[in-house]
Amino acid sequence: MSLGKKIRIGLDGFGRINRFITRAARRDETKLKTSTFKHDSDGFESAGLKSFRALAVIGAGVSGLLSFTSVAYSDEAEHGLECPSYPWPHEGILSSYDHASIRRGHQVYQQVCASCHSMSLVSYRDLVGVAYTEEETKAMAAEIEVVDGPNDEGEMFTRPGKLSDRFPQPYANEAAARFANGGAYPPDLSLVTKARHNGQNYVFALLTGYRDPPAGVSIREGLHYNPYFPGGAIAMPKMLNDGAVEYEDGTPATEAQMGKDVVSFLSWAAEPEMEERKLMGFKWIFVLSLALVQAAYYRRLRWSVLKSRKLVLDVVN
Repeated sequence: MSLGKKIRIGLDGFGRINRFITRAARRDETKLKTSTFKHDSDGFESAGLKSFRALAVIGAGVSGLLSFTSVAYSDEAEHGLECPSYPWPHEGILSSYDHASIRRGHQVYQQVCASCHSMSLVSYRDLVGVAYTEEETKAMAAEIEVVDGPNDEGEMFTRPGKLSDRFPQPYANEAAARFANGGAYPPDLSLVTKARHNGQNYVFALLTGYRDPPAGVSIREGLHYNPYFPGGAIAMPKMLNDGAVEYEDGTPATEAQMGKDVVSFLSWAAEPEMEERKLMGFKWIFVLSLALVQAAYYRRLRWSVLKSRKLVLDVVN
């Protein structure tokens, strides 16, 4: 059930409660007006109606609050806990990616994530000049074997990888992936930070948000509790633990550091043209600013003659 439908249901219930209380108040008012105790009716009726109306308003407010609270709780259970907002260094107007973090994030992906998750839209050549040199990337690509062909005899063959090859797939197809993961299908991570709401913050919160389920919450066998995942139960176990990888540059591999680095890498993979786009935008703004200054000066020059002239009206002749 969507959040909008839940809100409509809550508002409808609130309206029904309000109409019921209003009808009850009117019936009570009619009874008070027709009472045989007419001498004391003025003071008693006023006090009784005011008290009943006050209780009606309080009851309606409590009912509305409870209905909206239930909607919020059900929405949190369906869509997951709202993740915090983190200060990513590349989110500024003129900020660029942390390329050292991208390199460390690729290392985390290779050693932790690549066994289950694919990145089918990223090629090895995309890493050249971003996280590795061309020689390093060629050596990395040569470590994999790629099925190619057919050859002159019409047969497929395997060869060492090259820069134009995509990252290898961990499974042959979706059925094999589901069979190996208990029915769950590990998503492709090429565009994950763009495909999820509040992508970077969501991925970081998900990777570092594993905890024990609270009292009253039961998680079936094979699933793990994570409040940031829709429904709270996720098939992927906690993968980032302190010291899980050994960084080449000596950076301490804490859980938060690995989460930050792999999110930086995934953000670059989803939007590799970000730095070029920001630079091009700055250049266009600079050029258009010069054009605006020139247009303003030209307008002042052309209109100065008309604005500074004086018209004399000869009323005598």
